[in-house]
Amino acid sequence: MKIEDLKQQGLEEHDLEYRGQCHDCDAMVTVLISVIESGAITIDGGAIYKVKQGFVGDGIFFKCEACFEKDRTLRNYQSCEVYSRVVGYLRPLSQYNLGKKAEYAMRTEFTNTEGK
Repeated sequence: MKIEDLKQQGLEEHDLEYRGQCHDCDAMVTVLISVIESGAITIDGGAIYKVKQGFVGDGIFFKCEACFEKDRTLRNYQSCEVYSRVVGYLRPLSQYNLGKKAEYAMRTEFTNTEGK
């Protein structure tokens, strides 16, 4: 979501609240995003990072205010490559074409509970 989108929605104070665990210290973080009367956006309580992680989507990471003040850069995150079987061989999902990605999204996982 872009800043312009937030302004157009006419958000009131603390309309967006994100909760998660700090990437650095594992403390619980509550980040409040609000739009004040002048149209400026304020962010309180820490930081939110959105990292593109290929086919599996975006990774969302949080930092508490103390960790954000120490180091504003998000470090030590690792994307995960997912492989799937296609016509008898394994292939990373990041190499799928649009049709195969759509087909993969529609797949249903089954777990065999018999004969464990």
